[in-house]
Amino acid sequence: MNADRGTLERLGDVALAVVIGAIAVSVAAFDQDTTPVDQALIVAGSLALAAYRKAPRAVLAVTTAALSVHVLHAQPGPLAALPVVVAVHTAAQAGHRAVGAAAGAVFLGAYLAAGPVSQGGVERTALLAGWFLCAVVSGLAGRNWQAYLRQTEQRALEAERTREEAALRRAGEERLRIARELHDSLTHSISIVKLQAGVAVHLARKRGEEIPPALLAIQEAGGEAMRELRATLDVLRTDEPTGTPALLVERARAAGLAVDLTVTGRERPLDATVDRAAYRIVQEALTNAARHAGSAKVAVQLEYGEGELTICVDDDGTAEPSRPPAAGIGLTGMRERVTALGGSLQAAPRAEGGFSVRVGLPLEHA
Repeated sequence: MNADRGTLERLGDVALAVVIGAIAVSVAAFDQDTTPVDQALIVAGSLALAAYRKAPRAVLAVTTAALSVHVLHAQPGPLAALPVVVAVHTAAQAGHRAVGAAAGAVFLGAYLAAGPVSQGGVERTALLAGWFLCAVVSGLAGRNWQAYLRQTEQRALEAERTREEAALRRAGEERLRIARELHDSLTHSISIVKLQAGVAVHLARKRGEEIPPALLAIQEAGGEAMRELRATLDVLRTDEPTGTPALLVERARAAGLAVDLTVTGRERPLDATVDRAAYRIVQEALTNAARHAGSAKVAVQLEYGEGELTICVDDDGTAEPSRPPAAGIGLTGMRERVTALGGSLQAAPRAEGGFSVRVGLPLEHA
């Protein structure tokens, strides 16, 4: 789908350049001073617009230079500025408003110098200045609108992710509630039945009586029910991550994120609670880096100390100390995990740019 969209965008850019060129060439054809060289300059400056998405400043330079030479040579009417106006608009939309304004000023200077200074010439130049001003303003408005659309889409994705996380959390809480109810009710009742059946079998054997088959069946069924119930409770209580931080790093690399993993100290098996918290912290930090840091590089470091596991996840993205991000569900959940284990958490933009997450988890916790 992305490939189809890119193809459509390129075809649209070529169509725009062809239409602008056709208009400019058609207008110039009625001017007796237009030569084949002028036609070539108009075509070159117009067709360059097809590449404005990839190189807006280069397109602006080519179009402005070609059309400035044309107006100096042929002294055409104001419509000759159309390709330059479009190039200034696209440059401003790409964020190069100063360059666009400078290119407009260069073309206006060439247009004003092309003929003798007269009231009509000054008025046409002022009209073109208004066109260029509108091109810069509309380019900035288009850029702001695109930024707004991207921000809206990002908020929608964040809201969807938050809803999914809340649903998963509620599902986990419900599983734990069901597990507690089953444990408190069924486990107690089945244990009593199994115990009573065992006592009856023991007394019958002690008195030398024949043990009723129904009693043996009750005892066997009670034991089997207890085993099945324990297995069910284990499933309900289990919300364990499957994998390691190294596997998370491999998955992130496969998804296109540039991640390096460094492990220092004596690596060893961890307590299940600490291991689960470390997994979730690295997972959340990599998820945030993939969502907010763009094409940044990420460094994951695990340091196994004598009494503490230190986790550092740093990226060189666009986060700045002057604009700290709002704590979302991910960072809040990360802090709750660390606090529950008596650890420490620092999550903030780095002074040199990017975001840093530093966590210390005690290996011996209450």
